[in-house]
Amino acid sequence: MTMFKYLFRKFLPLFIGAVFFFSFALVMVDLLMNLWNFISNEVAAGDILYLMWLYIPKTLWYATPMGILFAVSYTLSDLYARNELVAIFASGISLLRFSFPLLVFSFILSFGLFFFEDNIVVPSYAEKTALQTKLLNKETSKNQDNIVILGDRGNIVYKADYYDDNVSRLYTVYIIARNEDKSLQAVIKADSAKWNDDVWMLSNPVQYTPDGDSLSVKKGADREITKRLTEPPETFQNNTVSVETVNTEEARKYIEHLMRAGLPSNEELSEYYKKYAFPFILFVVVFLSIGLSGKTRKNVMLISLASSISAAVLFYVTQMITMLMAKFGILSPFMGAWFPVVLFIFISIVLLKHART
Repeated sequence: MTMFKYLFRKFLPLFIGAVFFFSFALVMVDLLMNLWNFISNEVAAGDILYLMWLYIPKTLWYATPMGILFAVSYTLSDLYARNELVAIFASGISLLRFSFPLLVFSFILSFGLFFFEDNIVVPSYAEKTALQTKLLNKETSKNQDNIVILGDRGNIVYKADYYDDNVSRLYTVYIIARNEDKSLQAVIKADSAKWNDDVWMLSNPVQYTPDGDSLSVKKGADREITKRLTEPPETFQNNTVSVETVNTEEARKYIEHLMRAGLPSNEELSEYYKKYAFPFILFVVVFLSIGLSGKTRKNVMLISLASSISAAVLFYVTQMITMLMAKFGILSPFMGAWFPVVLFIFISIVLLKHART
């Protein structure tokens, strides 16, 4: 137990210091990138400080993998350089057993990083983005024109000339209703449609229904069709939802909307799974650092740190490739997100097996 306390006494100060250092550096970079815009728009110093405060959770999220990578690499490399591990290995304790507390710590921290992102990083960064957009006079309207939206699993097609988000109303609306086999059921034209709690209410609708080789026309619309007009107003807004920038609940709802509309969802679904897979990069980089430590007797710290950083970069590149493969349907979305984690854990096990002990 004393040995493990000694390990954490060396590791934790380095980890905490590295995380705060990298976080501070990222905050400063963001400030410098936007400084001229703040000055030209005469943004108050208090607002700038508040933006920096809102950005801190995001920077901590980015800095944690870098911080734990540096701390583990430096700690083990320093122990190797001082030959302290020689005595530990001579006493019959393997490298895996000695470093096992670091693996447990990183595994638990991976879950913490997931909940930290979902509950703190996402809302604070969204507030920061919205406030910065407002302060820099870059607000965009959510109104949209020339809209075509699929709903009800592709069985309802909405076409509208214009959507007014202020009153949640569609203007000059065409509703194309299809049967389950995608055959045409009816076409409804309406002057406008107003969102009412959970359904669109049509104004002056006229329904055209196939009748053999002709069309029957009537004023009004069948209740069977209008009760299916439940696509929420958010779908018609002039915005694009990025799964990376919302929490898991909002991402899930957005993906469900895409699936209901019959739209491609592989990319969004893989990003959704990535939200669960990415925090385990902490476990991966610690595992890699342990396996790569002690590969040379000269410049131990420098070589081990460089090897670990190179391996982490390789992990990011691999994940980027598998995510692209998932986007184009070569891999399943689940595999696109989780395959790099499984692959690098396997590589880490191989490296650890051949590590110098």
